Amino acid sequence: MSTEQTPQQPDPKRQAREAADRLAELTGVEKHDVALVLGSGWLPAVDALGEVTAEVATTDLPGFSAAAVAGHSGRIRSVRSGDKDLLVFLSRTHYYEGKGVRAVVHGVRTAAAAGCRAIVLTNGCGGLKPTWEPGTPVLISDHINLTGKSPIEGANFVDLTDLYSSRLRAMCREVDPSLDEGVYVQFPGPHYETPAEVRMAGVLGGHLVGMSTTLEAIAAREAGMEVLGLSLVTNLAAGISDQPLNHEEVLEAGRAAASRMGSLLGRVVPLI
Repeated sequence: MSTEQTPQQPDPKRQAREAADRLAELTGVEKHDVALVLGSGWLPAVDALGEVTAEVATTDLPGFSAAAVAGHSGRIRSVRSGDKDLLVFLSRTHYYEGKGVRAVVHGVRTAAAAGCRAIVLTNGCGGLKPTWEPGTPVLISDHINLTGKSPIEGANFVDLTDLYSSRLRAMCREVDPSLDEGVYVQFPGPHYETPAEVRMAGVLGGHLVGMSTTLEAIAAREAGMEVLGLSLVTNLAAGISDQPLNHEEVLEAGRAAASRMGSLLGRVVPLI
């Protein structure tokens, strides 16, 4: 019988606490109030959030790795907005990077350990409604997780009935009454969805398709944070139009919509 032992994995919540403690040292901010995770295409909007008081590399914190996707910056900013300190993640770890679900949600758990009581999860995605032109922001009302994974480990049963806060969505509509909302469907990626898969998502009740957000949202709810999800429709999903899909299109749509996204975040986040 083999006596070789499997290396013990670090406790994810303890590692998040260590990352939060190091973050406080590097930023000089003992406690942050609201976290934001910026998805593909959202980076140009960050300047509207407030005064940057500190910026650190994710690799300076325990448990983080360098950004692996174009359009994502491996940095974390501490931003002062009114009377609130915001923790802004300029990148995320995607499930398709193969680093495991713990790595995907480490930023969310670090934000919770840093004191954040709410989190804004953004993404760039494909839209199923032909009226959603590239550059359209959409509130996430619910999600369908097609990764087959959960960040929750063990017999810890978490209610996801109102995962995407109805209070925060109502607040967003007060700021911008034109905002529509829809159900976000996460596919594993990194390949884009086929037209048949997009049709399936629509049959299941989905309106938005992408490769992030749902695992982070579940981890945020487990940690007790209020969740606001915002998608930026960067393209019509496969089969909705006859245009080919590529990542540069995603980034270009974000650049084109940067002013509107920045204005929206800059007005909503201080109210959270």
